[in-house]
Amino acid sequence: MENEKKNIIRRVLALYMKYGIKSVTMDDIARELALSKKTLYQYFTDKNELVSEVFNFAEEYRNECMKDVFGKKMNAIEETLAINMHVAKMMRDFNPAVDYDLRKYYPEIYEKNRDAIIRNMYQKQLANIKKGIEEGLYRSEVNPDHIARLFILRIVNFHGVPGFESTDLLKPEFFREIFVYHIRGLASEKGLKVLEKELKKIENQL
Repeated sequence: MENEKKNIIRRVLALYMKYGIKSVTMDDIARELALSKKTLYQYFTDKNELVSEVFNFAEEYRNECMKDVFGKKMNAIEETLAINMHVAKMMRDFNPAVDYDLRKYYPEIYEKNRDAIIRNMYQKQLANIKKGIEEGLYRSEVNPDHIARLFILRIVNFHGVPGFESTDLLKPEFFREIFVYHIRGLASEKGLKVLEKELKKIENQL
């Protein structure tokens, strides 16, 4: 029963990413998933609960992906570039309408989801910066807490900036520039050499 519920949540997330949240009704979900509405309501009391569980699932998935990245034996620069690749993949699948719908129609879920993402990003960035300093790849004089917070501000505060289209800001190339800019600002001479080597590897894979 639990596996069936997770499967429903996974498929609903895909529907939301394709069409947005507001436009997808419980009737639409039952029809698309070939379920009776009775079955759907056995798992979720209403759409509000369904949306909440869908984005809890999305957060758990992101955390598992991050665990996979940080579980590998990579240096701090390799880790940051690997995270960038993961973010780029998410951006390709991301529908801006989802963010809009969450903010407008489900503000509590939006804030909870946003807070979890920011907290997780901050913790991972802080750990990465400290690791990079220990490895001699990042400059020893930087303040890990300040730089981690600055990085988060760059990532999360570009919505609604006048003169900038959100579709352009969500492109993988935009995030790649943010990550490379971030590393260059942190890197020691040794770190810059490692960065150039890793960027060449990525270019050769394209």
